[in-house]
Amino acid sequence: QAQLVESGGGLVQPGGSLRLSCAASGFTFSAYAMNWYRQAPGLARVFVAGISSTGGTTTYANSVKGRFTISRDNAKNVGYLQMNGLKPDDTAVYYCNARYWGQGTQVTVSS
Repeated sequence: QAQLVESGGGLVQPGGSLRLSCAASGFTFSAYAMNWYRQAPGLARVFVAGISSTGGTTTYANSVKGRFTISRDNAKNVGYLQMNGLKPDDTAVYYCNARYWGQGTQVTVSS
C-alpha cells in the first residue's frame, strides 16, 4: 500500500528550528517530484517548497525563502524540510505530497 508518513513536527520557540521528514513506501518515490504544503487553522492549504524527482531543482514560497530548505534522499525514500528562523506565522499542519498525500504533522511556533 502506497503511503507517505510525515514526522518531526512539534512545538518550538520563535527563531528555532525543526526538520520534517516524509517517509515514502509502496511506490517509486524517486520517480516523482515532492512538495511540502501547509495549512493553518481556517485557511487553505498552500505550497511551501518543492523539489524535482532527482533533487536537482527546488522552489520555495516567498514567505519561507532563505529560511527553509527542501531536500530528498531517494536511496532511503525520504524527503525533508529543514526549517530555520521559525516564526509564529509558520504555525500550521505540514503535509508532504509526492503523487500521494501524507497525513500531516503539526508545527507550532510559540513562546
